[in-house]
Amino acid sequence: MIVGIPREIKVREYRVAMTPAGVRALTESGHDIVVECGVGSGSGLEDREYLEAGARTVEGAAEVYAQADLIVKVKEPLPAEYGLLRSGQCLFTYLHLATNTALTSVLLQNRITALAYETVQLHDGSLPLLQPMSEVAGRMAVQIGAHFLQKEQGGKGVLLAGAPGVRPGRVVVLGAGTGGSNAVRIAVGMGADVTVLDIEPSRLALLDEHYGNRIHTLISNSQNIEDEVRHADLVVGAVLIPGARAPHLVTEDLVKQMEPGSVIVDLAVDQGGCVETVRPTTHDEPVRTVHGVLHYGVPNIPGAVSRTSTFALTNSTLAYIRKIADLGVSNALACDAALAKGLNTRDGQIHNRKVASALGLAFSPVTCADSDQG
Repeated sequence: MIVGIPREIKVREYRVAMTPAGVRALTESGHDIVVECGVGSGSGLEDREYLEAGARTVEGAAEVYAQADLIVKVKEPLPAEYGLLRSGQCLFTYLHLATNTALTSVLLQNRITALAYETVQLHDGSLPLLQPMSEVAGRMAVQIGAHFLQKEQGGKGVLLAGAPGVRPGRVVVLGAGTGGSNAVRIAVGMGADVTVLDIEPSRLALLDEHYGNRIHTLISNSQNIEDEVRHADLVVGAVLIPGARAPHLVTEDLVKQMEPGSVIVDLAVDQGGCVETVRPTTHDEPVRTVHGVLHYGVPNIPGAVSRTSTFALTNSTLAYIRKIADLGVSNALACDAALAKGLNTRDGQIHNRKVASALGLAFSPVTCADSDQG
């Protein structure tokens, strides 16, 4: 199979979909890998390394898309890339289609087989391809929040660790999944006063067992959210429903009750955000101030630590990419139930129920004819 890896064009997106070591693993299996020149420069990876791993380099993304059967990316295609997609091609990347009608329409019109990293799901409910980036984003969220709490950044001038005789900053984490638990880890390490809320008692129990009285755990309901958020210095939104639009747990009215200079970092912005007033921002202009509260809504947070993120992503995605390349898309979907859950569109139809529901479009269950899943 010809696997294509184009450069990412999202603002300040420095990650690349595969390391040279990943390319080598595929070429050793007999596959042809074509990469765009400079593909890994943002992660400190040179074209020479890709060539030595067995890849071919081409000038421009158009050549990659024209040659490849399977396109592997980090972030979803942007409008400038829509015209490069070929009918019948397979695309494997973070898609987040529940909030992207335009891209969904392109995928359907071009009959693209689109597999989303974020909806590949194991039998235990875990998301193996979202997990590494959620870990990175969760850890960065508290660092980012601490930065913007500084007075010179527009924040209220609070040090999360506090000082002798001065109480530490209050951090509220909404969601105790991968992103949320990693945010808790960093916030505790900084010495903050940490409260985490989740609807699953079992998740809270795990954190309580690990951190003991160094954190507060609460069941997530509207009353507890209101009580905690209005007094928070930093709110980290880490709520995820795979494939679906995130629920608005923090309303605009609640944001109005927060103290001016408080900070919100919403990790769920890719799925619409769990804070009503959050909108997507960029690394160039990462913060919007709404009702005196700083809102950080950068969708590609891990892109800022691109080298770490690129290696972590390849570690997780390579086995699935290799399976698709070795077996072909249909056979790979048929023999791997987790990968099959990653199927979002194929042959002009939406095969993810939550994406279809979020966009108000028809859902088509996967049949044997679609992908031999039975």
